[in-house]
Amino acid sequence: MRHLNKHNHLGRTASHRKALLANMSASLILHKRINTTVAKAKALRIYFEPIVTKSKEDTTHSRRLAFAYLGDKEAVKELFRVVSPKIVSRPGGYTRILKTGARPGDNSQMCFIELVDFNDSYQGTAKTEEGAAKKGGTRRGRGGKKAAEAGAKTTEAAAE
Repeated sequence: MRHLNKHNHLGRTASHRKALLANMSASLILHKRINTTVAKAKALRIYFEPIVTKSKEDTTHSRRLAFAYLGDKEAVKELFRVVSPKIVSRPGGYTRILKTGARPGDNSQMCFIELVDFNDSYQGTAKTEEGAAKKGGTRRGRGGKKAAEAGAKTTEAAAE
């Protein structure tokens, strides 16, 4: 039985697993998005998110803790200079896993793991003018031609 054995061993020894997760964490910080298997991504998320939480407070102690986990000086600099200011208001959930399908060689499930605040396509920054114009009303009743004319009259009266 696997009581209290929560983390995935990933078929590796403890030292190999620690080195793997440290290298993947450093790569994720430097590149903001990496391609890996789903099992490794889920293990990485558990390893990586406490490090990011510690980086919210920029002290010597938190930098040393981050370096102890990551083992890469450039990644620690990037974490505290670039990543930490963007995620300081976020209460958790700093990573996103996007599944991409099976790898052709061995059919293992592949995915992208990325930092949430660094992907602009999910930010909703590109809004069209039509979307901004339509935003005013609700979508509750069907209404008809009469309802549309009445709504137009009220907006004209409000504009005057």
